[in-house]
Amino acid sequence: MLLYERLAGSLRGQIARGALRAGERLPSIRQLALGHGLSAATAVQACLQLEREGLVVARPRSGYYVRAAVPPPPAAKPPRRRVPGAVNNPALQEVLDMLARSDVLPLHSATPSPALLPQAALTAALSRSLRHHPAAVLDYAPPQGLPALRRQIARRYAQLGAAVSPDEIVITAGAMEGISLALRTLAEPGDVVLVETPTYHGILQAVAALRLKVLEVPNLPGQGIDVARLDQLLQQNRVRAAVLVPNFNNPLGSVTGDAAKQALLASCARHGTVVIEDDVYGDLAWSGERPSPLRRWDTRGNLISCGSFSKSLSPGLRLGWIAAGAWTDALVRAKYFSTVGAASLPQLAMAEYLQKHDLERHLRRLRRALADNAQRLHEAISRHWPAGTRASEPRGGLSLWLQLPEGGDGQMLFEAALEQGIGTSPGVLFSSRGDYGDCLRLSCGMPWDARLEQALKKLGQLAARQLA
Repeated sequence: MLLYERLAGSLRGQIARGALRAGERLPSIRQLALGHGLSAATAVQACLQLEREGLVVARPRSGYYVRAAVPPPPAAKPPRRRVPGAVNNPALQEVLDMLARSDVLPLHSATPSPALLPQAALTAALSRSLRHHPAAVLDYAPPQGLPALRRQIARRYAQLGAAVSPDEIVITAGAMEGISLALRTLAEPGDVVLVETPTYHGILQAVAALRLKVLEVPNLPGQGIDVARLDQLLQQNRVRAAVLVPNFNNPLGSVTGDAAKQALLASCARHGTVVIEDDVYGDLAWSGERPSPLRRWDTRGNLISCGSFSKSLSPGLRLGWIAAGAWTDALVRAKYFSTVGAASLPQLAMAEYLQKHDLERHLRRLRRALADNAQRLHEAISRHWPAGTRASEPRGGLSLWLQLPEGGDGQMLFEAALEQGIGTSPGVLFSSRGDYGDCLRLSCGMPWDARLEQALKKLGQLAARQLA
């Protein structure tokens, strides 16, 4: 047996016996090396082996910690809706009231905290844009968006192996405006749109606002979109468009594999269904290995891709885009008739930021922080929540999806938490018919601190009281 394997075995035994408990820090690399008479390189190899096995997790500039032993992810549930129908979920109306509140701890908000974003660099870019382009800042931007920003977005796609021309990019006020414009361009009231279940409530609200019918395809924990079921639904129904989130679906955090992405694109093209891709979370792969956007695999021109800087750089600048392909002219007109164009100042500042700063360097820091936050959430849930609580194990994104033990009610827990000043997202928001009543979504976007620890403890107590 190799030396690092012996050390890994010793640490593995301590974890199994409870001598090293969930959330506790392993001895430092130096301490391990000195205590076992090994080199630092051997100690590092042992820790890396335990990390590969899922027993420990690395925290930047802090060391290795024992990973929380949380029960398996929530089981997939077949959607109740098997035929197209209108979105019928009164809980969706409550979301706007929740978003307007500033007096709660925002565990309901799937956005990164400002503390995790490059505030100084973006503020400097805004100031320089005001000084250097005062006339442009005060004037309308073209409906399609400023060329400098569109070139930067096209360059980003090229780095991901996807061919996108700046001429087919339309700048929008976040990805949700892009999705709404695409649906408005493609579909008429009464048309059927395919969505995942569970899925982001904003997509359901957009579908409802346009009076479209919805058909749900399962998104499976740890697997992503159920492509076989998707093909069955397309065979049985005439579906105009499919709004899909293949990379770190909100709320599950699932990733659809490359082979499945190619299969779903082929299936949709075969049945005449246009795919609208929501790829706002793709850059937030905690491992740093970004999953491919659908655009990389689209060979039929049957795809509209939507993205945004809201989850990676700044929610408040409200900058997103559509890579529109054959629908570019129609979407530029739709944008013009909707809001004329996006604001000039945020576009100028974002283009300058992307030109002068290393985006990947920022993303590496952000990904590490989100992964660390998610691990700490897992640890707090294992310590403070009722036995039988199940949690997803996403590999990226901003969400943690929880399923309460039998008898648990996510809506009741949401209401009880709100009275304590804690925001959560009940599972019923993520379905067109209010399914997932025993589920809850929490955000990984806040830096860990004592206040967050206490909030997770309080939520666990409220959940236990509800079950009792």
